[in-house]
Amino acid sequence: MKTKTFDEKFDRGEDVGKSLDFSKSRRPGREQKRVNVDFPVWMIQSLDREAKHLGVPRQSVIKVWIAERLEKKSCA
Repeated sequence: MKTKTFDEKFDRGEDVGKSLDFSKSRRPGREQKRVNVDFPVWMIQSLDREAKHLGVPRQSVIKVWIAERLEKKSCA
């Protein structure tokens, strides 16, 4: 499909998702990179309690808390 046709379909609100190959799509700056961090046992236990309370995995709690802190710092 040519770009012009794609744009016209998109502008009309048609579903153009079938025309895209999402297998190679990227979100710049959002790529994942694995890091290892050692935490004291008491901290892991606290994280696990919070994760259980929220009903999410420990990793989610860590990511959200770090993201909130970084966002707060960038706004200051």
